Amino acid sequence: MESSRVRVVVNDKMQRNYAYDRTEPAGRSFHPDFKPQLTPKEMLELGVFGGRYMTDCGDEFPEDWFDRAKLCPERHDPELNFFGVNASQPLAVWREKGWIYEEDPRGWFQWYCRYYMGRRCPDDGRQIKRWRAVRRHVAQIKKNCPRGDLSCRPRQRQALLHWAYDSRKF
Repeated sequence: MESSRVRVVVNDKMQRNYAYDRTEPAGRSFHPDFKPQLTPKEMLELGVFGGRYMTDCGDEFPEDWFDRAKLCPERHDPELNFFGVNASQPLAVWREKGWIYEEDPRGWFQWYCRYYMGRRCPDDGRQIKRWRAVRRHVAQIKKNCPRGDLSCRPRQRQALLHWAYDSRKF
């Protein structure tokens, strides 16, 4: 399938007149080292980031991503998370640690949503490396929890959901 370039202009609470190109088909042509187990839509439906994430991004992403998304525009609500626990650090911590790429001021998940939709950018390699590093938590759950026991290490499992690992399956 031939890719076609789509220009996207973002105007939301965190970005004004930010423009980027989608150069790959949505959900395809990923780097061979990047194999997320969940799509952004699936993550939003499961409940991630206390529902606070993406509440003003409906114009940038497909409408159906938000049909069953668990969102709370007023506040971060850990009860909306699949595991019902808080597994997030404040955005200020991410900024302080230098984890935020200037074109994705909301962090990794915003990068992933845009990557999923076909944007490729200079930060891809770093973000994929960070995603791969989170895999160590999969090994910890497998080592310390009986298979299928979703009550074991719920905070760690929720954090893995935030990184597109389907922690319900191990």
